[in-house]
Amino acid sequence: MNKELQARLNQIPEKILSQEFLESRGLGNEIGFWIFEYNAEDELQVREHVKLITDMLAKKQAHLKVVHINLLQTLKDYLDSRNFTEKAIAMQTAKGNQALLKALSGPLHMEKFAPFMVEHYNAAEQDIVLVTGIGSVWPVLRAHDLLNKLHALLGHRPLVMFYPGQYTGQSMSLFGRITSNNYYRAFKLAP
Repeated sequence: MNKELQARLNQIPEKILSQEFLESRGLGNEIGFWIFEYNAEDELQVREHVKLITDMLAKKQAHLKVVHINLLQTLKDYLDSRNFTEKAIAMQTAKGNQALLKALSGPLHMEKFAPFMVEHYNAAEQDIVLVTGIGSVWPVLRAHDLLNKLHALLGHRPLVMFYPGQYTGQSMSLFGRITSNNYYRAFKLAP
């Protein structure tokens, strides 16, 4: 167990239960999007802790509406809803990853996927949105594209993306190796 990471994870409940966080106050009129970065090798520890947080919030803060969105499950639900899952599996088997990625680029455009996600989880009506699984859906979905589209759909709704990589406040690097387009509208959570 990574003790430094555990100490950072333990700071999350206090931070997300603060009135400043819940009301997106003190952010210079910015949106309430936060990124909790961690090393990819700590994925299982983070997953377990996110489950503990959501269970704790459901029991001790039942008045808050909290949704945990796992992007891999959401991607599967989206493909199922459009009857693409079996076709995607067949295409990947027959033509490979690049052909599948190209074929899914239209159906998985953020103009389609992000609204599905928000509606599927009723995210715009939640008090807190927790997002995990971005490492599991790369390169099909990219964090900066998703966050950029969610700005318009969620407004000032507080969102925390658990990100297996580095976030400098200016750019994202998935797994600490794959540089993303610049993204600067989120804040670091529990540095």
